[in-house]
Amino acid sequence: MDLQPPDPAGSLASRYAPSGLEQILRQAMIQAGLNPDRLACDDVAAIDQLHVGGRAASRRLADRAGFSQAERVLDLGCGTGGTTRLLAHDHGLRVTGLDITPDFVSTGRWLSRATGLAARTDFVHGDAQCLPFAMATFDAVWAQHVFLNVPDLPQALDEIVRVLRPGGRLLIHEVVAGSGEGALQLPVPWADLPRHSHLPDLATLKARLETIGLRPLFMEDISEQALQWRRKHTGREARGESGALNPSLIFGERFFVMGRNVMENLAAGRIRVIQGGWERAG
Repeated sequence: MDLQPPDPAGSLASRYAPSGLEQILRQAMIQAGLNPDRLACDDVAAIDQLHVGGRAASRRLADRAGFSQAERVLDLGCGTGGTTRLLAHDHGLRVTGLDITPDFVSTGRWLSRATGLAARTDFVHGDAQCLPFAMATFDAVWAQHVFLNVPDLPQALDEIVRVLRPGGRLLIHEVVAGSGEGALQLPVPWADLPRHSHLPDLATLKARLETIGLRPLFMEDISEQALQWRRKHTGREARGESGALNPSLIFGERFFVMGRNVMENLAAGRIRVIQGGWERAG
């Protein structure tokens, strides 16, 4: 399904991926000795887990989610579909990935075909603030590094509750505003300019979730683990050890500056990273 969603974030859809992304990635894979139409999930982890902590962070949250194979999950802001495929592969789930960036959606479809997961995944072009799904469609909504992109977060949260079935869960792995001094060091992967960044305040977010009928199940601050992960990858990037397949294929060479800035913002406490789960009232 393809929609033409509004983009009040300031050309968010065009900021996240270069035109012709699939061809860029295909060529890089061929140069790396891979068959772009026959891949393992491990082959593409560096370009389909575009969040702090990578696959380990996704698996940690998924393990706490307590999924059963009969569940249907919405991967909100799915990017190139890494976690969409991870949840389908590791947990046997039926997962729909939604993203506002058309090239991410088409790339996600291709990578799911190439990894043999097309039957358990599908991808939709749409906006988190106006979800193109009927009420009570999903057993869980998964959001990783999504809310920091959303100008009208209360509207997006209302939409999440609308599409969740009673007893369904919202599972988040998010960057939130910290209390550290100084302005956010930019650019970062979600923002080139201050007006692009919509980092939620954690206390406000939790209060809003309670107001709309979501009961907390668990929450933890994983900022220290995120910082250590980012330091390791920043070191590898500085030494030129990132490999042929890395996020610079998507974000451009500025990604290495973005990664360093994320590390510095985390170290200064300007941002925090959390994981949590909430349940919709029955």
